[in-house]
Amino acid sequence: MILAIDQGTTGTTCLVFDESAQAVGRAYREFRQHFPKPGWVEHDAAEIWDVTRAVALEALDDAGVGDGDLQAIGITNQRETVCVWDPKTGEPLHHALVWQDRRTAERCDELRAAGHETVVRRHSGLVLDPYFSATKIEWLLSNVDGLREKASDGRAVFGTIDAWLVFKLTGEHRTDVTNASRTMLFDIRRGVWDDELLALFGDVPEAALPEVLPSIGEFGTLRDGALGAGHDGVPVSGIAGDQQAALYGQGCLEPGLGKNTYGTGSFVLMNSGEKVPTAPAGLLSTVAWGIGERTIYALEAAIFITGAGVQWLRDGLQIIDEAAETEELARSLDSNDGVYFVPALTGLGSPHWDPYARGTIVGLTRGSTRAHIARATLEAIAFQTVDAVQAMEVASGRELEELRADGGATANRWLMQFQADMLGVPIAVAELAETTALGAALLAGVAVGAWTQDDVASRDGERARYEPGMNQDERDTLISDWRRAVERAGGWARG
Repeated sequence: MILAIDQGTTGTTCLVFDESAQAVGRAYREFRQHFPKPGWVEHDAAEIWDVTRAVALEALDDAGVGDGDLQAIGITNQRETVCVWDPKTGEPLHHALVWQDRRTAERCDELRAAGHETVVRRHSGLVLDPYFSATKIEWLLSNVDGLREKASDGRAVFGTIDAWLVFKLTGEHRTDVTNASRTMLFDIRRGVWDDELLALFGDVPEAALPEVLPSIGEFGTLRDGALGAGHDGVPVSGIAGDQQAALYGQGCLEPGLGKNTYGTGSFVLMNSGEKVPTAPAGLLSTVAWGIGERTIYALEAAIFITGAGVQWLRDGLQIIDEAAETEELARSLDSNDGVYFVPALTGLGSPHWDPYARGTIVGLTRGSTRAHIARATLEAIAFQTVDAVQAMEVASGRELEELRADGGATANRWLMQFQADMLGVPIAVAELAETTALGAALLAGVAVGAWTQDDVASRDGERARYEPGMNQDERDTLISDWRRAVERAGGWARG
């Protein structure tokens, strides 16, 4: 049995996989979101650990895993979110700053104006944006009393969520190469924390950062009682950030293969092989995974708000009780009647990279209803994916032949059909929606010999396929109007 921990932005899912890589146990819980100021998003790392441990135990129980049955643990996680804790007590020293947090947007502007984006891009493959971890760490060092001194003398350490969970599970301070590549402090070509970037972002002490290991290998073994006495000593043997784990779980092991994961945000990744891809403005070069001495890279487009927009309809506007209602509401209309929602609730990601964009609804009339808002939210998920995919096609010189899709929103049949219509290519939906968890399990399983790389590449996991059925003129009109709406949302918070 392999336990996969999928620690996401709004909740933690744990799945248990058997020797056939079939899910035989699962559990899920949400946790609280904290919004102390407009544009600020935080999590309680202690709560994340408590929820993760409880969900892991529930999943193991659901699968009937007995003492000695658990072979390995894989972890996949929300990326870029920064935790800081005391390595002796294991207690957080501040709330985690979430990838959605925009408090360092002005700092990124300052660095960009000073001409630093070129070196950031060259070493990390990323763009200067508050989305990534570096300016979050710098903010913590500058704004939490005594933290810089603690970090300098070993009383405070930083890490992305995977590192936090590894520490709580094993006592080790380690991360994998995919998560390190999302910090904006890591040289993705040399595979090391970069001295120039550490200095640029407020002199981050390298000793306060985790040891970086390949994605497949041993990160530590469960310490006494971490998941109950019966599983002590089980290795954590596979780690990848959620999007890289989904790429692996989709079997995209060859250059040119790609996928989109529809989660809190949506992320399109294309395998680029062992060569770092050249990413134009709006796209990212990132690490796909590390295996031994080999590093595999990917081209990435990041969309910040997709599923989170539906969650906002439920929790913020309270116009739906559950996400599934959006499908019926969208189907109740013959068209969008000119209503568009740009869900720039935390700025816009690829290919726009505008941290000052804000959520905008256009085209409302007296006849507009909650169905229009719900449909516009689903359409926005598809439109943002079109923007990202088209930018990636230009960058790679390859036209998309199909889009492999996974994530919770793939259960929405109306959305998947609309996505196929907007892209003009088939959508192949993964058999298991939680492909991020599957990828973590496969990584961990390969490490302990449960499967081989060939086994991963040859898996057949397609659950549904959606063929495009819209004519080109209608598609072009809808996308054109969407882009007019995006123009309205751009730069709004800048004034």
